[in-house]
This record gives sequence, structure tokens and C-alpha cells, in this order.
Amino acid sequence: MTNLSSIIIIAIFLATGLLINRIINLIFRLIARKNNSSHLHFFKSMANAVVIVIIVYALAQQFSVTKDLSTALLQSGSLIVAIATFAAQQALSNVISGISLSVTKPYDVNDKIKVVQGGSIVAEGIVQDITLRHTIIRQYNGESCIVPNSVMDSAVITNTNFTENIGNFIEVTVGYEADVREAMDIVQRICAEHEMTLNTMENKVFIKGYAENGVTLKTTVWTKTLDESFRACSDIRLSIIEQFREKNISISYQIVTISNE
Repeated sequence: MTNLSSIIIIAIFLATGLLINRIINLIFRLIARKNNSSHLHFFKSMANAVVIVIIVYALAQQFSVTKDLSTALLQSGSLIVAIATFAAQQALSNVISGISLSVTKPYDVNDKIKVVQGGSIVAEGIVQDITLRHTIIRQYNGESCIVPNSVMDSAVITNTNFTENIGNFIEVTVGYEADVREAMDIVQRICAEHEMTLNTMENKVFIKGYAENGVTLKTTVWTKTLDESFRACSDIRLSIIEQFREKNISISYQIVTISNE
């Protein structure tokens, strides 16, 4: 086989590999328009990797110099797998965990999740992508946290997107001299009237207990999404302060007296 023929064969195989990978990328891009899933990115990476391995092996079979070597490597596949497993067991663990996550789908692109392992929060934010090795989570402070798939597969994941409605507690402590029943009615009405809440006048306000400086009231604010919960609770807290002032209901706070004696 002449050098020119070898170059042509190599070019044909490389062009074929690039074409197949482009077709794979196009197919997954079309699927992603209907279902933008992080697991599609993982399977696309897997498909591209398989194509590369097949093209390299097929190309090696075309030349006498590499044919015997590639055949021998294929026949001794079990030995190669054993060596590769020992040398890259952490990387393989991430790949296997990635496959497990893609099958079970505990989270997806744009899901808001909290990853907890050993009682500590590993990451908390919005899922951006999942690759062969890791999952990318954009945290609420703007940082991107890259978590290995093996960690994601073994961690406890809280996914707020799996919950139809979000409940968030609101607590406020009023002074013992205040009209507690009126304070409870005000909090209940504010929560029920907010445009983002799912609360009605059936959602009661309870007395949680006695604090050092007053009585602690507690209720649950229900919204459809976590984002709406943050905004609704902020608005409700502000309205409580304003309406308590109008009704002369004091919100208790600690007073520290410093004496020079």
C-alpha cells in the first residue's frame, strides 16, 4: 500500500468518524428541542466515544503494521479491562454512576437541587449539565460547582421540582402586651391575600410557643415554585411589619443595656 493510499484511507476514516459524530450531535440537538434533558448530554457523549473507538479500531485493521496489534488487543480484552479498571477505577466509577443517574433521573436540567453527603451540603443550586464524569450545578451565588457523578449517585438529593407545591414557614414574635388574636388574624389575612400564595383563610396561624420577649406565631406560606416562595415570603414579612405598626402591635426584640458602673 502506497503512502498516498494510506493517507486517503486515513482521511476517509477520519471524515467518516466526524460525519457520524455530527449526525449524532444533530439528532440529540433535535431531541433536546422537545426535551432539554441533562441525560441527553450524557448519552451523546457516550455515543461519540463509542464511535471514536470503533473508527480507530477499524482504521487499525486496514494496515498490516497495526492489524496484528489491534487484533491481539481485542483478543486480550479481558486483560485490558482488568488493567484499565485498576488504573482508572475512580473515572470508571464516575461513568458507571453517570449511567445510573441517567437511567433513574433523580434530577434534570434546570432542576433546583440540594446535594447532601455525610450531613454536609455539597452543593445547592440549579443543574446545568451532566457529563461522563461529573454534574455541573450553578449555585445561587453564581458559582458553578462540578460534582463527580460517583458523589451524586451516593448522596442524598433534595429536588424541589419533584414537589408540586412549596411550603415555607414564617415566624414572628409579638410582645406579651399585644393583642395576640388580632396579630394572628393580620398574618393569616396577609398570607391569604398575596397574589403568589396558594393560602386561603383556612390556613391557620398557630402559637408556636413563648419566647423570652413575647409570643411566637407561626404559619406556612404555600406557593407553586421555590422562586415564588422567596418573593412571597419577603413581601409578606414586609406587610406584617407595616400593618403591625398601624395596629400598634409590637414585634419583640432584645434590648441590651450597657452600664458604665
